[in-house]
Amino acid sequence: MLTKEKPAPASSPKQAQTITGAEALILALLEEKVDTIFGYPGGAIMPVYDALYDYTDKLNHVLVRHEQGGIHAGQGYARSSGKVGVVFATSGPGATNLVTGLADAQIDSTPLVCITGQVFAHLLGTDAFQETDILNITTPVTKWNYQVTDASEIPDVLAKAFYIARSGRPGPVLIDITKNAQLQTFDFTGYQPCKHIRSYRPKPTVRHEYIQQAAELINQAQKPFILWGQGVMLGSAEQEFKTFVEKSGIPAAWTIMGAGALATDHPQNVGMLGMHGNYGPNVLTNECDVLIAIGMRFDDRVTGRLDKYAKQAKVVHLDIDPTEIGKNVPVAVPVWGDCKETLPLLTELVEAKDHLEWLGKFRKYNDQEIEAVIQDELFPTSEEMTMGEVVQQLNELTSGDAIVVTDVGQHQMVACRYAKLNHTRSNITSGGLGTMGFALPAAIGAKFGAQDRTVVAVIGDGGFQMTLQELGTIMQTGVDVKILILNNQFLGMVRQWQELFHERRYSFVAIASPDFVKVASGYGISGKSVSKREDLRGALQEMLSHKGSFLLEVMVTKENNVFPMVPQGCSVSEIRLK
Repeated sequence: MLTKEKPAPASSPKQAQTITGAEALILALLEEKVDTIFGYPGGAIMPVYDALYDYTDKLNHVLVRHEQGGIHAGQGYARSSGKVGVVFATSGPGATNLVTGLADAQIDSTPLVCITGQVFAHLLGTDAFQETDILNITTPVTKWNYQVTDASEIPDVLAKAFYIARSGRPGPVLIDITKNAQLQTFDFTGYQPCKHIRSYRPKPTVRHEYIQQAAELINQAQKPFILWGQGVMLGSAEQEFKTFVEKSGIPAAWTIMGAGALATDHPQNVGMLGMHGNYGPNVLTNECDVLIAIGMRFDDRVTGRLDKYAKQAKVVHLDIDPTEIGKNVPVAVPVWGDCKETLPLLTELVEAKDHLEWLGKFRKYNDQEIEAVIQDELFPTSEEMTMGEVVQQLNELTSGDAIVVTDVGQHQMVACRYAKLNHTRSNITSGGLGTMGFALPAAIGAKFGAQDRTVVAVIGDGGFQMTLQELGTIMQTGVDVKILILNNQFLGMVRQWQELFHERRYSFVAIASPDFVKVASGYGISGKSVSKREDLRGALQEMLSHKGSFLLEVMVTKENNVFPMVPQGCSVSEIRLK
């Protein structure tokens, strides 16, 4: 006779302890396994910093020099580590200084939890000192935001914040906490991580009929072409993606946010898409018969003119965000879901092929590009150095194993085009927003997120001057970041457009710079400036082997342009080599 098992005794509830809201916040961060915070204190967030004082053995706080530097550092940390970046700022100007980074993180799907202090609840709406309505300001540039006015809300709100930031398509979350909520005590019974929120569906249901339809299209295709973006890395699906690429035999090209998910020298990696992408991937986008987009959003810099983009192709789009599917480009088969789940299902159904003749066409276009552009850029015969040859020398010395963090401009496009990337999460750049000043603080964060890897910040002379105060963060923390300034004495990308489309009317693009080596020296950072080719390799080697941070300025040719280029308003097949 079967006997009924007695139910296990219920676990006794945790004993409540009376703590402040500020301490509850710190305990929540510890429960979420946060190890690094980037921040800047101020009056409205002072109780949180007071609570943090007792936990500095468990939480590393990095004091930045500007809140924008703090949030870009948080982005770099998240991008290199795959974890959620955490940022602290005070109310008013402290909070509003985060807005650029929030917008950058939102469009580039970077998981952040930003904590801002706020004035006392009874002062809200009174224009109190350093009061700003940060919720309404940041609503368009956050995945979620919330204002806490009572301490007892803090554990649950923080749990939701981390869940929302990291789940589904990641993004930035901002939690604004009034000062009274930080100071108020309440009965704390423990922290429970969030695993579900009613009405929030981070992952759409995978529909197997669409997987089947996609496989049928791919198997019938004569000229299939894969475009991949950052979604492959955000889904930690690099291996699943590689397996799909290799079984299908299909040529694959990347957006700048997707660079590194498949090694640069993989035989099916045919290069970069978009305005300054490679010749073959752009031209042949308008010749393929099936276009398979994975974790990318068909940004205008990738598509050029939409009315002339891949009109001959049937598009299969794999994405975790259903709103991206069909938003810009009509789709024949939508494959909703996390690509870590959908790619193996698709791989199982696709036939093993090689598509050698089709791949050969990409290589022929690549040969044309080498002759017309790449040879002169990487191995110039002119007296002045090019940005491309600096990146090429860097590739040889790092063997493609470094994390390359780029700012925005010509150097960004050159580095993204030519940097050798052997590993995932090796290319960190501001893709969607294009934020000048991003690279230096993001490189600091990237190094904290991946301390065992070499981090090289490749920056233009213009972008560097936007956030160079973060050299102070390097000085105080001792973090090891290699800073490579490619100085062409211009705001180079704007100058290129003025040359090509505005009859060389160079309006306010010549930029004077300080002695960067002396500036770095003032912060206790070693440095060097080179202007001769024979000095370049030795200087790069010195930078890389130096113990601690090092700034290397390389004077490059002033009026070099980045080609190929798809002019604005043209189709991708109208890409120019010269």
